[in-house]
Amino acid sequence: MKKTDKKIIEEIIRVDHAGERGAIKIYEGQLLALNTLRKDEKLKSKISDMKHHEKEHYEFFDSEIKKRGIKPTVFLPLWDLMGVGLGFGSALLGKKATMLCTASVEEVIEDHYKGQLNQLEKDEKKLKDKILKFRDDEIHHKDIAYESGASKDGLYTIMDKVIKTGSKIAINISKKI
Repeated sequence: MKKTDKKIIEEIIRVDHAGERGAIKIYEGQLLALNTLRKDEKLKSKISDMKHHEKEHYEFFDSEIKKRGIKPTVFLPLWDLMGVGLGFGSALLGKKATMLCTASVEEVIEDHYKGQLNQLEKDEKKLKDKILKFRDDEIHHKDIAYESGASKDGLYTIMDKVIKTGSKIAINISKKI
């Protein structure tokens, strides 16, 4: 049986650990804005539900980091700050921007997870199964975002590109460092 290269496994777990924590921070930033400056109980409930899924994902990767002795990215504190800032800022811009933030990030993560699934061999069945489940959760979050008003019309197209570019940069950095 062909085995997955150890370096690939370390990169996958490191970046997914950082990404899921980043997603939690984005939602925490959005919830902070929705609890203080922009009251929208319906939106707050959706974001809380999605944050709950991200916590489940993060806990799995945090456990794998510890179990396998993988060093997390050194950029976690920076990603935390940027995630909260992105979440808070998007929520201040309104519901469309809040939901576009989710949709944009989830579109990047959907492709990211798809690439990882193609890299994993049968010897990493548990990891592969979890990533498949988490990818499905992220697709569901993206669908909720579009159903809830996410839009790429007008200036939102710029926001979409900025969020996607930032997400891809964070992914590439977190794989290695």
